[in-house]
Order: sequence, then structure tokens, then C-alpha cells
Amino acid sequence: MSDIAELSRRISQALGEVPAERVLRGARVLDLVTGDLREGDIAICGDRIVGTLESYDGAEVIDVDGLIAVPGFIDGHVHVESSLVTPFEFERVVVPRGTTTAICDPHEAANVMGVDAIRYFLACAEAMAMDLRVQLSSCVPATAMETAGASLSIDDLLPFAAHPKVVGLAELMNFPGVIARDPDVLAKAAAFQHHIDGHAPLLSGRPLNAYLSAGVRNDHETSNIEEGREKLAKGMHLLLREGSVARDVAALAPLMTLGASPYLSFCTDDRSPLEVAEHGHIDHAIRHAIAHGADVLAAYRAATWSAARHFGLTDRGLVAPGQRADIVLVSDLAACRVEKVILAGRPVDPATFDGRATVPSIGRGSVKRDVVTAADFELPALSGSRPVIQIIPGKIITGRLDAVLPVRDGLAQADPEQDIAKIAVLERHGKNGNIGLGFVRGFGLAEGALASSVGHDSHNICVAGMSDADMAAAVNRLIALGGGFVAVRNGDVVAELALPLMGLMSDNPAHEVEAGLRHLRAALREMACPLDDPFIQLAFLPLPVIPSLKITDRGMFDVDRFELI
Repeated sequence: MSDIAELSRRISQALGEVPAERVLRGARVLDLVTGDLREGDIAICGDRIVGTLESYDGAEVIDVDGLIAVPGFIDGHVHVESSLVTPFEFERVVVPRGTTTAICDPHEAANVMGVDAIRYFLACAEAMAMDLRVQLSSCVPATAMETAGASLSIDDLLPFAAHPKVVGLAELMNFPGVIARDPDVLAKAAAFQHHIDGHAPLLSGRPLNAYLSAGVRNDHETSNIEEGREKLAKGMHLLLREGSVARDVAALAPLMTLGASPYLSFCTDDRSPLEVAEHGHIDHAIRHAIAHGADVLAAYRAATWSAARHFGLTDRGLVAPGQRADIVLVSDLAACRVEKVILAGRPVDPATFDGRATVPSIGRGSVKRDVVTAADFELPALSGSRPVIQIIPGKIITGRLDAVLPVRDGLAQADPEQDIAKIAVLERHGKNGNIGLGFVRGFGLAEGALASSVGHDSHNICVAGMSDADMAAAVNRLIALGGGFVAVRNGDVVAELALPLMGLMSDNPAHEVEAGLRHLRAALREMACPLDDPFIQLAFLPLPVIPSLKITDRGMFDVDRFELI
């Protein structure tokens, strides 16, 4: 809250009675109302813009001649832990790309560590340079069809509700529970009617009406135009997602018109530091949308003003007096080429991230699993065909096919000729030792295996491979690392990335994680895997709230029927 003296200081600098603390000179400001580019200095006092469209003197003048000033970008839904680095490394990666605010859901960490994860992310949010807001994870566990490391009830969430960094209730993934009026699910919805994030892939008709009637406000799982049009028509705010696996912006870009833009925003959901380094963050989503037909003004409005208003952040989203001085300076609007970022009134450089309060990391030793043998992955043959998960590249939605598989000694085998690998999910929270077994098509492997302790949403160990022996070797190396990603070929570990914090995050700098991901990608390409990010794709195969066929530690799961096969 600003005191009288601070307000007086801002007014004095706005009137030009005294020099502004900082002046950006030479930029044109994108008017998010009309789309016009307007000339004039941008005067800053503390973390606020106090003047535009006028001339100002400043104690510090920054020459930004030829650049275009737009508001800081907002990521409307992100699991920071899915960036594989800590929140402090996450901001080092995304802020220079123009993302100055992010709305995070620590859902992945909470499924491993419960309330300790919520406390950790709130402590980080208070110490970070960027403005990280936290939604309270609503579905821990996501369903009863898997084994999670923790459980959060309404009584666990309510003590955090009044925290200044908390926006509301995070994605209400259990939409079947809402529609079935599950008392525990409705108790959470009832307590957070001021803001509930949604998660409703392919939901339509009366079930969508019922879901929205519970107070849900947005959705980031929309993947096709007709689905998007229905949700917009029913008052739902859409977050167009461009993650490492789920890439929906191109398909939904035609929705991004000037008329619809107040009801649209962008999000990344899950995006690796390698993806950010190579392609960008929200800046990538903006230029990708424009390249696929979105109106330029609509895209920038969605990335800034629309997101800010949707989440109740009325102090940002415009380059205008009184607004928070989060400003991105670009040299080309259509290409969204970021040249300079101003965060809370100060230019972003490496020193921006120095001197922050430290928050001790949590979650070491979270992989509680005994070593396995090849025999643990044996699966008896069936007469006839069996269900197989079909990967759809660029989507976390999966298909289902039925295939007849080779048999050896009465056991079903992976089949490289059909591009079908064996897949397993192993409970890793020390609760029951479950192993769910099945088959998956789309990894392109001729040999070898890949394993991950990142397995949405309960984050058990997920492994896919062409031989039981390689699958066992990959899992055992993963256990030794305390979590991470492992690639094995002919019994040898060919690449790995340790993620010892909850089995989800590295404690190393982002650039080292990026290098590790490059090595893993190269190793998987040597193994003929065609996927851009195979470990992230693998991580979504245990997700039993996304259609159509998935696998958990309890076995193959038909999401459409919401039952184990």
C-alpha cells in the first residue's frame, strides 16, 4: 500500500515539478485500446509509471529510440516446477524474455510434498524479482486412480487463502467430481468462489454448463476451434497454451480477434528451459499466434491487459500512468523481438537477480523405491489384441488403438515394427510398491528405454522401453539419482539429468539444466525417437484426467469412461 508521501512524490514527478527517477526516451507506446503507436517519454517513479505522451527530465535517462513499449507479459497458468528448475532460476530464464508476472500452481510439487510445497512456493514468491502469484492446488491427488505422495483437503488450503500472493483455487482438474457433486470437491469450490481456475479438456454441452455453474472461470486445456467457441460463448476465459508438449496456440489463433481478446490470455503450463532458450516463453506464444492469423493488437492485449484484468491485477497491463512499471521494449511487433525489459521500474540485467533472499530447497530423498529387476516388467500375453496408448505429438491428449503383440515364453513383448514400446508406472512415494504395466505407440524406439520421475500428476516413476532389462536399468539409475530423466541403451546409461528436489527440479543453474536436456535429446535421437521433447511427452502419459487412454501405478486407465481397464 502506498503512503501519502509516496503518492505525493509520484504526483510531483508526473507534473514535472522535479525530475522523474527514470525516463525511457525515444520509444513509441502501443496503445492497447486503439492499436496506435504513440510517441512521448515514459516517466517512472519507483515501481510505477507516472508519465506518458509528454516530455520529461529524469535523474536517469535511458535511450530506447526506435523501440516499441508494451506492457510486461503475463503467464496465466504455469507449473514452475515443470521448468525443471527452482523458482529463482525460472525467473532468470523468463524475465529477459518479457514475462514479468506469472500465475503459478504448485500442483506438481504439492502432489509430492503437500502443504510444504505450498509454503515453499509462497516463500519463493515473496523473495523473487518478478511477481509470482500462487494458486492453491485443488486436486492433490488429481484422482483416486493413482498413488500420490500427499493429499490436500480444504482444511489444508484455507490457512493460505488470505496470503497476499494467493489469487484463488488452482485448476479444478477433477471435473467429473464437480459434475458428480463430490462433497470434498465442492467444499473447495465453495470456499474460493472469487476465483477458480479450470481444467476441462473437450468438455461440452450440459456437463460444461454444470462445471461452469460451480464457479470455474477459465480453461487452459482447449485444443480446437469449436471447443473454444463454445467455451467463450458460455463466458469462459480461455488461456491459449504453448508448452513443451501441449501446443494449442496455432490451432486456436483464429479465435484471437479484437472482439474476443478481452476473454483470451496466454499460458505455458509446462515449458522446459531448453524450449525457452531456443524459442521463447510468452513472447513465443505471441509471435506464434500472430504468424497463424491472430490480430497483432489482440495478441498483445491478451498477453497483458486481458490477463491482468482476469486475475484481478488491475495495477498492470497498460503502459500508462499509475500502472506498475513492467515494460517490454520490442523492435518488431509481429516478431515480438524483445530488446529490453523494465521490471518494477528497473532495467533487467544479471544484477536484477542478485541479492534476493534465499529460500532453502525442499524435497530431497523423495524417491522411495527399492531397486527393480527385468522380471518386474513381465506382462502375460493375451489372446487377441490389447489396448495401446497412442501418442499424439504436440498434444497431451492421447489416442487408443488395439494391437496384437509378439509373444515370447507366454509374455507380451514390445514391437519396434509397430512402434510399440512397453510402458510402466512405478509408485515411488514409499506407500505400496505398485507397478502398472501396458504398451504405448509413438516413441519410435528400436531399442533402449527412457525413465522419468516427472509423471503428472502424482509423479511416480514412468518408464518406456523396448526391453525389460533396459527398463530396469533406467529405473534403477533414476532411483540412485533421487529423481530425474535417464536414457539407457543396451544396458548402458547414455544420458541423464538429475532432479533431486522432489524428483521434479534441479538445484543447478538453468543453463546447466538446458545443457543436460540437449544431451538427452541428442541421445534419444540416436535411439531414433522423433519427438521434440520425449521426456516431457512421457511425463504426461500417467495423467488420468486427460483423454483418452493413460496409465497409472494401478494400470491402464480409460479416461473417457473414467475406469481402470
